Amino acid sequence: MHLRRLAVEDFRSWERAELLLEPGVTVLVGSNGVGKTNLVEAIGYLATLGSHRVATDAPLIRRGAQRAIVRGQVVHQGRELNVELEITAGKANRARVNRAPVARPREILGILRSVLFAPEDLALVRGDPGERRRFLDELLVARYPRYAGVRSDYERVLRQRSALLKTARNRHADLSTLEVWDGHLARHGAALLAGRLELVEGLAPHAEKAFAEVAPSSDPLTLAYRCSVPGELPGTTASTVGSAGSAGSASAELEALLLDELAQVRRQEIERGVCLVGPHRDDLLLNLGEGPAKGYASHGESWAIALALRLASYRLLKADDVEPVLILDDVFAELDVQRRRALSAVAAEAEQVVVTAAVEEDVPAELLGTRYAVGGGSAVRVEPDTRSPNTT
Repeated sequence: MHLRRLAVEDFRSWERAELLLEPGVTVLVGSNGVGKTNLVEAIGYLATLGSHRVATDAPLIRRGAQRAIVRGQVVHQGRELNVELEITAGKANRARVNRAPVARPREILGILRSVLFAPEDLALVRGDPGERRRFLDELLVARYPRYAGVRSDYERVLRQRSALLKTARNRHADLSTLEVWDGHLARHGAALLAGRLELVEGLAPHAEKAFAEVAPSSDPLTLAYRCSVPGELPGTTASTVGSAGSAGSASAELEALLLDELAQVRRQEIERGVCLVGPHRDDLLLNLGEGPAKGYASHGESWAIALALRLASYRLLKADDVEPVLILDDVFAELDVQRRRALSAVAAEAEQVVVTAAVEEDVPAELLGTRYAVGGGSAVRVEPDTRSPNTT
């Protein structure tokens, strides 16, 4: 899979821009603040319908404009698809595939896959559990696009059930429908939880191996899923989760566990006015040796863990026979020589890599390829790099 063309209109700082891309490495070089990250953010948005920098779409629209447009030409196994997303402030976004409108933007998920490594990824280690839940859910949707609907359904039910619980402090509140919402939360939550458990099961060995490659002198990294439901959870497999979803036996068992736990905490939820059980309370545990990485990992180890999670994501998606576009957004300046080498080795084998850097010297010489000079509101293709490969 690779992206042949990217075009944006009124996206972030860009009134208009177009990149013609090829398999292999493309490097966008320019000073900080000239819009390099905005362009790779647009690629990520085509793949995920989300930004790695902001939680809402409004900041993606250029100041003074009414809408932003992102277009991509994707090539996979000889098939070419043209995808267009229209982002409008205060309105539902619209999507087209080969100029034909689709009913919902999420129907384009899976046409383009990407894995993006950026400085913001340090929050995966040092941030709150919400950062890690988002990481898992985005990767889950990248593997199985139908989970976009599962995730959306769960978030909708959670909002409505939470709103009902907030009224509980009113003596005259009507909580007669709470049990109905319990059932909805358990059903959609079980489907999402089963997907996450299967994902962590597949991701963990890749992450642990990648961390050993980029930080061989550190204690080993291990991943574990912490669930708001106590006790041992049922096992999951790709056959019961990836294809069968909530109809699988794992989801059915998890739904029963969630319902039971909701009954156990009913009084506390009503007293506090919040939903205490469900995937929105869970976390991905990152451990170094016998202890948690958060608060104990050094700065270098934290970067190595973040890098390992992204490399693991890339390898997991690649194992599905749909190789994602690898995006490396201004990260080489943050890495030491050893980690640069490890990342460069993976990037050199990828079908398509897009790299951004403030100065060309930040990009390892092994990553020779197409160069774009970004600045002054334009992105201009320049002559191929003629530097001699080295080990920096």
